[in-house]
Amino acid sequence: MGTGPLMIVLLIAIAIVIVLIVKVKMHASMALLIAAFFVAFVTRVPLGKVTDTIQNGVGSTLGFLTLIIGFGAVLGKLLEISGGAQRLASTMLHTFGKQHATVIMAILGLICGIPVFVEVGFVLLVPLVFVVAKEAGISRVKVGIPLATALMVVHCILPPHPAATAIAGTLHADIGLVIVLGLCVAIPSLLIGGSLYAHFAIPSLPKNTALDGAEPQKEYVEKSDHELPGFGITLFTILLPLLIMVIRTICERTLPANLTVMRWINVIGNPITALLISVLFAYFSLGLSRGMDLSSLQQLTDGSFGPIGGILLIIGAGGAFNAVLTASGVAPGLAKALSGLPVSPIILAWFIALVLHFAVGSATVAMISAAGIVLPMLSANPSLSPEIMALAIGAGAIGLTHVTDSLFWMVKEYLHITVPEALRTLTVSTTITSVIALGMTMLLSVVV
Repeated sequence: MGTGPLMIVLLIAIAIVIVLIVKVKMHASMALLIAAFFVAFVTRVPLGKVTDTIQNGVGSTLGFLTLIIGFGAVLGKLLEISGGAQRLASTMLHTFGKQHATVIMAILGLICGIPVFVEVGFVLLVPLVFVVAKEAGISRVKVGIPLATALMVVHCILPPHPAATAIAGTLHADIGLVIVLGLCVAIPSLLIGGSLYAHFAIPSLPKNTALDGAEPQKEYVEKSDHELPGFGITLFTILLPLLIMVIRTICERTLPANLTVMRWINVIGNPITALLISVLFAYFSLGLSRGMDLSSLQQLTDGSFGPIGGILLIIGAGGAFNAVLTASGVAPGLAKALSGLPVSPIILAWFIALVLHFAVGSATVAMISAAGIVLPMLSANPSLSPEIMALAIGAGAIGLTHVTDSLFWMVKEYLHITVPEALRTLTVSTTITSVIALGMTMLLSVVV
């Protein structure tokens, strides 16, 4: 098939995913698989290879991410149960002052969002929104939007977060370098698009001040100060996987590859090993040292895995969709067509992810699908940095968080705001952040 017909097939496949998710309310994993079969049949992929291609796509994607997602879920649950998130919020609030509450919540989202998916992170941290808003004497919306935006930034840009790690693997990017460059993109983006926007654009008190007295979920119990873990040990525990992977990248660039110690560093610095070490350390720092016993840790661990089943299905189906796009020639055809346009490949990668997120409503689906489309562009243009392209995709997936995204409805319900208010706050905040992230990525591309 020629490039034009292949593009039409891709557009129809994306439309199928959108209609099935938005209108039919079908789970994203099923929608992606149906679209994958459609592409395979229309482009005449040999019938004997269709299921093998799908199976290999699922396996190659989940084979790397399953343990990472699972270990991240355990780490996030420990952070919640131990009161570590509350410790981080209270310490930063008292250190930097109530007048910087929007910045504090954004930084809290950046740190605490590392091990968990964005929706899970928001549910875990939203009780602190009410605590911080009450202490600072401002609207819960003013501090809640920076938190949600920061969680979205981490979700899309920073490994070892599963979505960011998935596209880094697809594009064969160095994960440690993605973390370093991702921090350079994430921090100014969430501070400008999240904190700065909320500080100046969102009123300090809502129009209906009666709503500001609303309480967080009843099951949340604020711990007293002596029950909380220390600030330093909590921060170190959450950042430990990032530190391990960044150290590995530094060593790879400074030490000879044939050294025995480098073989050990490569094993320890692998995302799976790094997160396993971090969870084991968290068992002690946030569990055993806080009075939990081994049976409690076992129950906590088992309870952490249930909520990630749907996430695994979506990521696996996304991998199958990408594999079919490649096998059918759709992805290479799109890359060939786009590479001839007088537009930077970085902007194209950002725009593809932005449009997919707007349409599908899942940043994870948008990122994985965009990575499959962008991958052939890297092969066609060896000068492109896979790390920069990974960040461009992540930056695009941040923006236009609206009614098709589950985070939009969670923010609306938990913060007790209307749909128009959520559009004026969360949607605008994430879109500004997405544009800032693109600008930072473009600046980094000059030096990388």
